[in-house]
Amino acid sequence: MSSPTIFDGMRIPDLSLPDISGRRVNLSTFAHNRPLLVIFSANHCPYVKHLEQALGMFAEDVGTESLKILAISPNDTAAYPADDEAGLSAQAERANWNFPYLIDTEQAAARAFDAVCTPDFFLFNADGELVYRGAFDNSSPVNDEPNDGSLMREAVEALLSSEPIPPARKAAMGCSIKWKTS
Repeated sequence: MSSPTIFDGMRIPDLSLPDISGRRVNLSTFAHNRPLLVIFSANHCPYVKHLEQALGMFAEDVGTESLKILAISPNDTAAYPADDEAGLSAQAERANWNFPYLIDTEQAAARAFDAVCTPDFFLFNADGELVYRGAFDNSSPVNDEPNDGSLMREAVEALLSSEPIPPARKAAMGCSIKWKTS
């Protein structure tokens, strides 16, 4: 499954979700007037597992002062228990993620963002406007492309240096979001 790369006027939704430690995070105020990268993620998904270490290194390289990052797990944990709080905590520790990992129990964030897969990436400028939606890099679990975050780095570097953001050359690809059935 792949996400669209075309967007029109999307802004950071005003939602509050708990993170894996139980602390509530408001999406619209979290970045404090800084750019924000939102990643829809899942512990069970092989596409996320493929890039989780590179994503941890990317977050460390970019730093949390210039770019705020958070991940959101939108999946139905009754159907996919690996995506429960314990599984997400283990993933964050294993991948050395130094950013909040939120739990979208009611799937409100996934709907508000129109997220379709994990991973799915949304990069917002300091004004809360979506400026990039696309792939992290050209790698996947089924190819030999470098797992280096090159496409996201290019977009973030352009954003932080006030240059035009290159259009997404590749849609994010991954596991479909596991929607609740009732």
